[in-house]
Amino acid sequence: MTRIAVAALGGTISMAPGGSIDNGVVPRLSAEDLLGELGARLPMEVVAATLAGISSSSMDYETLSRTRQWGLEQLEAGADGLVVVQGTDTLEETAYFFDLTWPSEAPVVLTGAMRNPSLPSPDGQANLLTALTAAADPRSRGRGALVAFNDDVHAARWVRKTHSTHVETFSSRPAGPLGMVAEGAVHYFHPSSPRLPALPPVSTADLVPLVESGLNDAGELLRLVLDGGARGVVVAANGVGHVSAGTADAIAAAEVPVVVASRTGAGPTLRSTYGFHGSESSLIRMGATMAGWLCPRKSRILLQLLLAAGRGREEIEREFRLRGDLD
Repeated sequence: MTRIAVAALGGTISMAPGGSIDNGVVPRLSAEDLLGELGARLPMEVVAATLAGISSSSMDYETLSRTRQWGLEQLEAGADGLVVVQGTDTLEETAYFFDLTWPSEAPVVLTGAMRNPSLPSPDGQANLLTALTAAADPRSRGRGALVAFNDDVHAARWVRKTHSTHVETFSSRPAGPLGMVAEGAVHYFHPSSPRLPALPPVSTADLVPLVESGLNDAGELLRLVLDGGARGVVVAANGVGHVSAGTADAIAAAEVPVVVASRTGAGPTLRSTYGFHGSESSLIRMGATMAGWLCPRKSRILLQLLLAAGRGREEIEREFRLRGDLD
């Protein structure tokens, strides 16, 4: 019988009223509480553990590295896949962390909920069932980290939270979901792609701020974070990778790696279309790394892991080309 390990980390799916000074919901439910009768009704063995009970806004590398290690130990003990349950606020980042660091062909599937169990029509159990179904399916092997939500199965590289409250918040625009679950089975729309070698996990990471460009931005904030000891910076740039002339000057003077991603939410950074000071081509000449199709938040995860692994600028550039471009 297929065995799936479930690691519960907290989040809305585990929240119940009481225990806070504002009488709002807080993480209180264990992994066993979340599973309820699901484990007994599914054609699989489920091993569950509560590894944390936090809001995903407080998620950190120490918790993720500990969860990753627990999951790998469960695989060694005979598990066929791992399901990680957490809050949705940083779920896309957690998924990408696992996608970059997961060394096994066994699937790791992340899920959560938008409605806590005290609300009408909570979505937690349905999402957990989708995640368990995906993790137990042999066709999920070799696909890296997946996000199972609202019956869809998404690739960690593409998935993003796109709405603050809707249950259909997770989207993989423009690539679309990998598949969906219907009648207790996963239906994949795309074949699995070759995976790149896993990066070393980290329990702590150096300071890598995320700075967003905008109207009337002369690069002041970027200069502050560079002067404040940042090991690297990700700039969420306008459009296809454009910044103001002042920000371009700050990037040119930076002595640490600077990655430029698009703040738009969909679409890549370009490399050679525009030529003005602050355009993508000028930033490349200054030594900036373009993130390609990676969003700013996932670019930050990748840059932090690369810096923690001791990678230099040439290696960082190569990794972003491999993981951020489509060709």
